[in-house]
Amino acid sequence: MIHVSDFHKAYDHTIAVEGLNFEVAPGQILGLVGPNGAGKTTTLRAIHGVLPASRGHIEVNGKRVDESPLETKASLGFIPDDPQLFADLTVRQHLAFVASAYRVQDVSSKTLRLLDQFELTSKVDARAGDLSRGMRQKLAICCAYLHDPTAILFDEPLTGLDPRGIRTLKQSMLQRARDGAAVIVSSHLLAMVEDICSHVLILKLGSQKFFGPIDQLRLTFADKSDGATLEDIFFRATEESATAEHSIDATPIESPEPVTIS
Repeated sequence: MIHVSDFHKAYDHTIAVEGLNFEVAPGQILGLVGPNGAGKTTTLRAIHGVLPASRGHIEVNGKRVDESPLETKASLGFIPDDPQLFADLTVRQHLAFVASAYRVQDVSSKTLRLLDQFELTSKVDARAGDLSRGMRQKLAICCAYLHDPTAILFDEPLTGLDPRGIRTLKQSMLQRARDGAAVIVSSHLLAMVEDICSHVLILKLGSQKFFGPIDQLRLTFADKSDGATLEDIFFRATEESATAEHSIDATPIESPEPVTIS
């Protein structure tokens, strides 16, 4: 379970995210969408504990990220948009390092299964610095999956992947959710969000424009036209006219007090 309550993040005098309220239950996949600069990456980094909240709190599996950072990180997997790997370590050495850090049991079988799933078996002794962009992305995914996290965060995870790699990743997300993980995926590829996500969170300029099941999102815009695609809905939800015309939160929430920046 991932629970975000009244989350604000400010950098000096700039408010990056303001008043987010949402949760992701085990088995759910949340699509985090919004224009560039909407606050998607900031939100994911805060959930992972990389960035502290300016206000509000974030819980993972019932533990507050700010109060129990080691416990929450132990149950999290995070694939950033540009994974920072160790250029001189091989694929095998990366997985061994992660296994040691997370005290993974049954390392050998899990490693072999992931290498096979993401077609890295032939690259097991290759240095990360010698891998293609797509192969490095696959390695980062394997490292994130190795300790079987119960909450998994993806920030633009399809970068560099070929069609087979994209299909494998999507299938793995669905399987991890079926196994009980709570998954968040940030992506500009709305077709993928539409394919695999059960819920959607739409952000614009750090503000929450919609949160709820994807079916509820469609119902919200049913008065506009039947059969609207997620792309159609996205543009409506992020236009000023749309926010003025619709009350589009699936679950109404109280407006938070303005954040004060000293």
